[in-house]
Amino acid sequence: MKGIVFPGQRSLELAEFPDPSPGPGEVVIRMMASGMCGSDLHQYRSESPPQCIAGHEPAGIVQEVGAGVNPRLARVGDRVTVHHYGGCTVCDQCRSGWYQLCREGTVRYGADAHGSHAPYMTVPAVTLVRLPESMSYETGAALGCGTGTAWGALRRLGDLAGSDLLVSGQGPVGLSATMIASTLGARVIAVDVQDGRLQMARDLGAAEVINPREVPVEAAVRDVTGGIGVSHVLETSGVPHAATDVLACLATWGRACFVGLGGRPFEVDVTALLRTQATIMTSWTLSISDLIRCVDFADRHDLPVGRLFTDRWQLDQADAAYASFDQQRSGKGVFLF
Repeated sequence: MKGIVFPGQRSLELAEFPDPSPGPGEVVIRMMASGMCGSDLHQYRSESPPQCIAGHEPAGIVQEVGAGVNPRLARVGDRVTVHHYGGCTVCDQCRSGWYQLCREGTVRYGADAHGSHAPYMTVPAVTLVRLPESMSYETGAALGCGTGTAWGALRRLGDLAGSDLLVSGQGPVGLSATMIASTLGARVIAVDVQDGRLQMARDLGAAEVINPREVPVEAAVRDVTGGIGVSHVLETSGVPHAATDVLACLATWGRACFVGLGGRPFEVDVTALLRTQATIMTSWTLSISDLIRCVDFADRHDLPVGRLFTDRWQLDQADAAYASFDQQRSGKGVFLF
């Protein structure tokens, strides 16, 4: 089979790999959809990315089951997405569903081991989450990371019903947060420098949109909230000045969560925040338990996750797919098989 590998510096190859077979406790998934995530771009742009099959938003059908797999975890023909981390499965973090926090070391599929940008993928059966029959494979792929990351961060922020939530950055994660939070009853204020993405945010439930190129973010937020500021902030862009802007928008007792992977640090003025009783936190994707809840929520509320996808590609279009995604001017891309 052929799989996408990033040699480095915005280049990629369709390299040849043997068709996989499952070891004990593993399954082989026949890929139906493999989402393109913003964190894939960090590897695509890197000078020395990992040399394995890229992609970590898989959704597909269980093709083959290895020895010792409990049928309650996986059967041939199951429709699944994947919690794309491997851990020891026995430490306290793994047993609570946080394989990415494994105390013995974490395997990230698509970075430390072969990922989903190929026709087949091998993963431990314990990482699988079944998809409802009514759910598309595209949606299942997005829930596995991009939309799931938004879900995990919103869970960290707490009860959002009736609150004002500022979502900074309206890429796939930010748009997912806008969609989910508005469904949960929050008034979402969406921030982005791309008008097209702001329109998508409105379409997905944002009550207000702000373009920082046109108006200062803090002034606009204070105007919308009667001078109080927002009770909750989710920063997804990873841009340092955006992080500074959103912290200035917090109301007293406000809570801010950061998920953006910009790779550049920013300073927090503790003195300015001291008397606000602010809570600042981070969120790294979500646990497998929360992925199960996220899939169920998306299904029960018929979330329009598919509207995040603006580009659909075949594997042999990989060069064009990543060149387009690298511009970060549209929504989400996905490889279909």
